[in-house]
Amino acid sequence: MKLVYQRKFPAPILFRLRGLIMIRVALLCALALLSVSSFATPPVETESVRPKLHLSRVGVAPTLEDFLEMRPSDRLKDKMASVADFVQRDPRDGEPAAFKTVVYAGYDQKNLYAVFVCFDPDPAKIRTGVSRREDVTYDDRVLVTIDTFADQRRAYRFVANPNGIQWDGTFTEGVGEDAAWDAVWHARGAVTKEGYVVWMAIPFKSLRFPPEELQNWGVIFTRVIPRLVEYDYWPAVSRRTSGTLNKAAQMDGLERISPGRNMQFIPYGVFRSSRSTDLRDPANYHFRSERAKFDGGLDSKFVLKDSLVLDATINPDFSQVEADAPQVMINNRFEVYLPEKRPFFLENTNFFQTPLDLLFTRRIADPSYGVRLTGRLGKFTVGGLFADDQEPGKIVPENDPLSGKRAYFSVLRATRELGNQSSFGVIYTDREFEGAYNRVGGADVRWKLHPRWVTNIQAVTSSTRFNDGSTTAGPAYMGDLSYSSRDLEMQTRANYVSPGFFTETGYMPQTDVARVEHFVGYEKKSKKGGALVGYGPSVQVTSAWDHDGLNIERILYTRWSFNFVKESRVELIWDKFFERLRPVDFASLDANRDYGHHSAGFHADLGIWRKFQLCTNWRWETRINYVGATRFGPDLANANYTRTVGIFRPSKRMTVRNEYIWLRLRERNNNASVFNNHIFRTRWNWQFNKELSFRVIGDYNTVLANPLHTRLQSDKKLNLDFLITYLIQPGTAVYVGYNSNLRNYDPALRTDDHGRLLRTRDKLINDGRQLFVKVSYLYQF
Repeated sequence: MKLVYQRKFPAPILFRLRGLIMIRVALLCALALLSVSSFATPPVETESVRPKLHLSRVGVAPTLEDFLEMRPSDRLKDKMASVADFVQRDPRDGEPAAFKTVVYAGYDQKNLYAVFVCFDPDPAKIRTGVSRREDVTYDDRVLVTIDTFADQRRAYRFVANPNGIQWDGTFTEGVGEDAAWDAVWHARGAVTKEGYVVWMAIPFKSLRFPPEELQNWGVIFTRVIPRLVEYDYWPAVSRRTSGTLNKAAQMDGLERISPGRNMQFIPYGVFRSSRSTDLRDPANYHFRSERAKFDGGLDSKFVLKDSLVLDATINPDFSQVEADAPQVMINNRFEVYLPEKRPFFLENTNFFQTPLDLLFTRRIADPSYGVRLTGRLGKFTVGGLFADDQEPGKIVPENDPLSGKRAYFSVLRATRELGNQSSFGVIYTDREFEGAYNRVGGADVRWKLHPRWVTNIQAVTSSTRFNDGSTTAGPAYMGDLSYSSRDLEMQTRANYVSPGFFTETGYMPQTDVARVEHFVGYEKKSKKGGALVGYGPSVQVTSAWDHDGLNIERILYTRWSFNFVKESRVELIWDKFFERLRPVDFASLDANRDYGHHSAGFHADLGIWRKFQLCTNWRWETRINYVGATRFGPDLANANYTRTVGIFRPSKRMTVRNEYIWLRLRERNNNASVFNNHIFRTRWNWQFNKELSFRVIGDYNTVLANPLHTRLQSDKKLNLDFLITYLIQPGTAVYVGYNSNLRNYDPALRTDDHGRLLRTRDKLINDGRQLFVKVSYLYQF
């Protein structure tokens, strides 16, 4: 993140061709409506009356052992409600489930119980393992989705595999899953001669729900069978109409239960020793060390009126969080998006999400505190986030006037339910730093026009003052219209970002652009019983203009996909690009320059083997070389790209994930190498039991640059990461970790004539390492 912004944006102006763009959008929407009638889709189904599930209070708590005979034991016979009529959503929407599943549900004063009895004609093919918490993506698994406020907007989701390994999170309609939410709950599982059984006990103290004597919740039970690519639901969750929570069953019978505790605290302490490079002052690059330093902090949660949650963190520490997944970081015109991984900023992010990405919490790089308020008040959902960031004062030399200063972030969001899963919302974001500021505000609407049609509209505006005193302001707009059915997916989306719009809290790397996108995807379901599940094409067309009406981008994406059983998929790819770069984009250009390039390749996910999954993507392309040695601006180059991931499970307690990324650019006229970027990551995880695990990660990233054709330096990095985790429950854990980073820096940290650190050819030096021990404990009151 830059501290001082050198670019001065032009004064905000309106697009002279905005009216033409809006006409294009209207025509595309009309074409979308007409195209629906050209497909032989089933008639529209109205949303039927939701089924009901009446729970009874059990006198004795059920256990896993009560169901190992694939039926309730005598002491629980007829004591728990049960459902069994599961229906497929995938691969054959609306057909009965391939294998029988029965769910038994009940409750006592403390817990909600759900026991899945999952029959399987070939238990040896059940996919399961003893892995770290939340690593159940490729396993057979069962899910419970609970909408405690019955508002069809947000729900809790609890998942377990046949060995009882847990995953939990929240689900927001129109947004999807959020895995950051962690709760204290219990799960056990066992594979039997007829299938498997999973027992869940969900404490009421881990949930939030209305303070009423009689509860009426929404509930969905799900079973996933990976080798059949099958998702079974009770009640039925069909793709023929949009939405998920609007199809939940009405679960009643819950009486006189108490919601979650009002306070919880997670103090932590960490001992660490570290050594790193200090690159703040270009005239004095050096190493710095910290030995046996103790630090501590506190995470806390307060529940207000059973519907609002106040989270606060003081001096948060994320040393145990895994490093970012490998990505190609060179030859990119715009900033690379790095997903958030820190728990405090991940939890409840759905309360702040809008169609335009106005909250990208990676901007808050080094907070000393954070406060978040989220929840609902009647038909309103509200969110507030406040935090500081120490990084701006840490990345400058100690004698800089900004040294030790910090930025302050504020985000406010409110949404009003309008019925039928429609809503109206407002948002305000602000970043303040030593007289500079960036403020963004606006409103958005989600409107469910029809069981299959949904539209989103948003309008925002920004006001910005930079560190040098310059200012800019301007609006941004977006609108989309999407259609979803069993076989057909369509979306039309239009964005307009004025030259003066800017967001320092969000992720919007390109301004001064109007973009229109139209996507159509169709999948033909194959006949029952074959290896091929479905196939079909998808097409996306994108066009973009600047504020003078100049066409600066045209893109055609085409895919032809084949879906097979055992979670296997093959996709053929052909893309065509037109880009127009201007002197305002690159100072080395003295006039507009056009680039036409293409990409062809394939993507394959292969889950044929029980212990091994392979995902590979290969591309043969022409790309724009933005880092060429020439001073005459970017030029086209031939390119090869692959990303291949292999996941190997040699035993139930061990998982090995290897990933390789390769990008090569070559000159088009003489085939000379421009650069080769090789990235390799290996990740080994041993899960000794549900609590204790050992993880080791090795990353190697090398850029082999040809100085005749690129200004990049040859660079080599090797990172090793070791972590022992003893996780008793979320919040109560012990971590012991060691990280070491080696790079081909000059041992004396000398620089070249351009101020860049010199690199050696082969020798790697340790430019950073850390050893830490972290202990945290959850207190609930």
